[in-house]
Amino acid sequence: MKISLVSEHASPLALLGGVDAGGQNVHVAALAHGLADLGADVTVHTRRDDPALDRTVTFGDRVTVDHVSAGPAEPIPKDELLQYMPAFADDLEQRWRHDPPDVVHAHFWMSGLAAAAAADRLGIPIALTYHALGADKRHHQGAADTSPDERIEVERWLAGHVDRVIATTAEECRTLVEQGVSARRITVVPCGVDLDRFDPDGDRRPPSQDGRKRVVCVSRLVPRKGLGDVVRAVADLDDVELLVAGGPPAAMLSDHPYAAELLDIIERSRAADRIQLLGAVDHGSIPALMRSADVVCCTPWYEPFGLVAVEAMACGVPVVATAVGGLAETVVDGETGILVPPRRPSSIRAAIAAITSRRARASAMSQASLQRARLYGWDEIAQRTWRVAEQLVAQGRQDSTAGTSPVAGLMSSGSMRGARP
Repeated sequence: MKISLVSEHASPLALLGGVDAGGQNVHVAALAHGLADLGADVTVHTRRDDPALDRTVTFGDRVTVDHVSAGPAEPIPKDELLQYMPAFADDLEQRWRHDPPDVVHAHFWMSGLAAAAAADRLGIPIALTYHALGADKRHHQGAADTSPDERIEVERWLAGHVDRVIATTAEECRTLVEQGVSARRITVVPCGVDLDRFDPDGDRRPPSQDGRKRVVCVSRLVPRKGLGDVVRAVADLDDVELLVAGGPPAAMLSDHPYAAELLDIIERSRAADRIQLLGAVDHGSIPALMRSADVVCCTPWYEPFGLVAVEAMACGVPVVATAVGGLAETVVDGETGILVPPRRPSSIRAAIAAITSRRARASAMSQASLQRARLYGWDEIAQRTWRVAEQLVAQGRQDSTAGTSPVAGLMSSGSMRGARP
């Protein structure tokens, strides 16, 4: 089976921790390899953001990354990429016309828009994983949401246009059903974790020289990830240190607006000797960092899934997480970690202290975390995605002829034809 993954802004080759490089990059990379292990020939189509990149790059056995020319070959914030999706779609159609995949799996709403435009013309079935819903983002971020105004409308249209929506959480499924999408057209397949890399054995980052307990955060440096809340929490725990991985390289942190804000909070808290921003950390070094932690904190104000929490649990590390989005489904409160309300440094502080001060409880959570993480191994997730692909290939592309698409003007191809009931 030939499978094309479309991930317009999240390249599987990207260094994690940048503004737009995070869980989706990891997900797409691991899914590509997982499907290839099952026998698929996989191509990941992503936008070229560097003129030095080759058009195609081999990314392991049976996996190729295709760098699509759409807009300037330079980094562009994902919320500014909509204008380049017609060019992205035209490039996809040209390639697929000569070498068509059996099924397309788009990741993120703009990838869905471009993939639908190209695949519609060729009759190729389409699956779509949103990774985040615009309606949720707008609800939680309000005026701070920089998504294009068309996003919510496009996402709703796509849900009725593609052949299958692959939701990553039960909450996302419920939200889509509330928006009018038939539950029969949604399959829930969570994000996965590489259990061969994220495990309790292996290298560890050296421990604190003064014997302090260690809290680790792995995150993009954006306000909604709640890193400031963790900094404030740890600042009041004299026997705890905090390491934050993510963002630009360490030497450039002071030029990063949110990193500069965090550094100011750290300085004013008088805890600079215990709290360190590491900057960008290669994904291959993350397991060793997590294994060295007593607690991994994932405390965003909202989160569609929360892959870092699953990776931490796979390393046998208890998690303190906000009870939002997918985190409320993956982290079992009181068993694999502690769930807290968002934007509550005092709750985060209490949860960290509750774990680090009781060795027996921390050990029990560690064992429970290892068991829980097995549900998210990539072997299982890839197989579930493969089964969806098989179903779509068997049924073929379904015509969508009901009504006129409200987003047809976004794509010069005119291929957006309206949603199926």
